[in-house]
Amino acid sequence: MHIQKIGIVSRTYHHIERYHQILAVLFKYGFGDIIDSLHIGHYIDIVLPKSIRKQQEMIREYTLPERVRMTMEELGPTFIKMGQFLSTRPDLIPMEFITQFEKLQDHVPSFPFADVKDIIEIELKAPLDTIFYEFNETPIAAASIGQVHRATLINGEDVAVKIQRPDIHKTIEVDLEIMLNLAMLLEKNIEELRIYSPTKIVTEFAETLMKEIDYNNEAINIERFAIQFLNEPHIYIPKIFPEITTTKVLTMEYIDGIKASDIERLDRESYEKKVIAIRGAELIFKQIFIHGFFHADPHPGNIMILNDNVICYLDFGMMGHIGRQTREDFVDLVIAIVHQNEVKSADILLRLVRSDVEIDRRKLEQDISDITMQYLNKPLKEIHGGRILQQFMDIIARHQLHIPPNLFLMVKAMTTVGGLGMMLDPDFDYNSVAAPFIKRIRMERMHPKRMADDMLNFSTQIIQLLKEIPQEVRDILQQAKSGHSTIRIEHHGLTPAINTLDRVSNRVSFAIVLASLIIGSGLIVLSGIPPRWQDIPAIGIVGFLSAGIMGFWLLISILRHGRM
Repeated sequence: MHIQKIGIVSRTYHHIERYHQILAVLFKYGFGDIIDSLHIGHYIDIVLPKSIRKQQEMIREYTLPERVRMTMEELGPTFIKMGQFLSTRPDLIPMEFITQFEKLQDHVPSFPFADVKDIIEIELKAPLDTIFYEFNETPIAAASIGQVHRATLINGEDVAVKIQRPDIHKTIEVDLEIMLNLAMLLEKNIEELRIYSPTKIVTEFAETLMKEIDYNNEAINIERFAIQFLNEPHIYIPKIFPEITTTKVLTMEYIDGIKASDIERLDRESYEKKVIAIRGAELIFKQIFIHGFFHADPHPGNIMILNDNVICYLDFGMMGHIGRQTREDFVDLVIAIVHQNEVKSADILLRLVRSDVEIDRRKLEQDISDITMQYLNKPLKEIHGGRILQQFMDIIARHQLHIPPNLFLMVKAMTTVGGLGMMLDPDFDYNSVAAPFIKRIRMERMHPKRMADDMLNFSTQIIQLLKEIPQEVRDILQQAKSGHSTIRIEHHGLTPAINTLDRVSNRVSFAIVLASLIIGSGLIVLSGIPPRWQDIPAIGIVGFLSAGIMGFWLLISILRHGRM
C-alpha cells in the first residue's frame, strides 16, 4: 500500500465523511485552535453538534498528552496503532506523551463469522471444512487489525487462527492519507511543530503498519525466534503452520497455559514463581546480549507459563534488533555507573543517543552523579536495575536527547521483565541475573578470536579505503575539469566583523565621493563656467553645498555609532 499526498480539495472530498469525523473528535478534545490555524474551514464546512462544544468544557481538566491519547482511542484502529507506534519512539516525541500512549488499548467489537469464513476460504483457496475439523465461531480475542479463533486441524492439532479484519486495508489507507494531509498542514502553518517533522512521522508509521498487517512477517519472526532457542529447555515457542498462513491469515499452535500475570492461579497450581522470575530475566538477557533479536513487548499478557515452569511467548508482531556495538556500549555504560564514574558515563551515553541541541555537559554529569550517589554503599541486591534504567530515561528526556528506537525497545523490554520478576518474587535480584551476561560481553571483547577478527576487519577497511582514494581523487579532478564541482564556504561567528568591515568600506567610499565633489566644485568655481550667481559659477556653489550636507551626514553617522 502506498499513501498519497491528497489535495486539500480533490482527494479530501473523496474522504469527506471520515475527515468530518476526525475534525469533530479533534474539536471535542480541545484542539479547535489547531484546526483553525490549519485553515481547513476554507475548504470544508465544519458544523459541530452542540454536544461537542459542551464536552469541550469538560475535557479541559485533562493534560495535553491525556487529551491526545483520548483522541486516538476515539478515532479508532489506525490512530490507536499510531499512538502505539509513537510509544516506542522517544526520538520523535517527548516522554510525557510516550507515557500516555503506552496506555492505549484496542477496544473493538469482533466481526461476524461469515466474514471470517470468507476471508479464510479466499486466502487459503479451499473450503473451511476441508482445512479444519472444528472451528470455534466465537473469537477468543479481538483487536483493531484482526481477531483470533480457536480451531482443530483435520489431523487433530489444536491451533489459534488470526484473521485480518475485512476491508482493513481500505480503512487504513483512508486514515493514512488524511493523516499525511494534516501533517503537511501542521508543518506549513504551525512553526513550533515543524521540529517534530509530522510528515516524517506519518511516513515511518505507514511503513511500520504495512509490515504489521502482513501476517507473513510475524510468522518469520516466530520462526527466527524459535531457531535462537532451539536447544533451550526453559522456553517454548508456538509452532507455525506455513501452509495455512498468508498475509491475512496466521495459523499457529494453540497454547493452553497460565498468563504470567495470573499470580493467584500460579500459587493455586503450585508453580515456582521464583524460578519463573529468574528464567524470564535470563531469557530476555539471552535475547538481547547473545542473539541481538528480542521480543519487544514482553508484558505479562504476552507471556504464558506452561508445565515445569516453562515460559512461552505470544504475539511476535513487535520485535527489536540490537547490534553488537550498541550492546557493548550499553554494557560499558552499566559498568561506568556501577563504578560511579559520571564522566565516562556521560561519554558513553552521548555515544548511544543523538542530540539536536547543545548539551550542558557539566549538568549532564551532575545528573548522572546524583543517580549513582543514591546507591552508594548499598548492597547489589538493593539496587534495582529497572529503576536505574528508568532514571536514565528521565535524564535523556530532560536534556532533550534522542534515544534510537531499538535501544529504547531494549530498555523497555528489560524494565518490563524486571517489573514482572518483582511481581512474581518480591525478593527477586535483577542484577545477579544480569551480571553473568555483562561479564560475558566484556570477556568476548577480549577473546583472541574476536580481537583477530576486529583487526582483520579494520585492516580490510583500511585497504579498501586506500583502493578507493585514487578513484575518488580522479572523480573530484574530473568534476573540477568539467566545471561541475561547486565549493561552498560557510562562516560561523564572523557576522559582527563582516558588518563592521561593510560599515568602514561604506564610509571610505562616502569620503572619496565627498572629496571628489569638493575638488570638482573648486575647479568649476576657478574656471568661471556660467551660469553665475554673484559672479560665482552656480554649479560650483551647488557642489559645495552638497559636499557640506554630505560631510555633516557622515559626521552624524560616526557620532551615532559612538566611534570617531
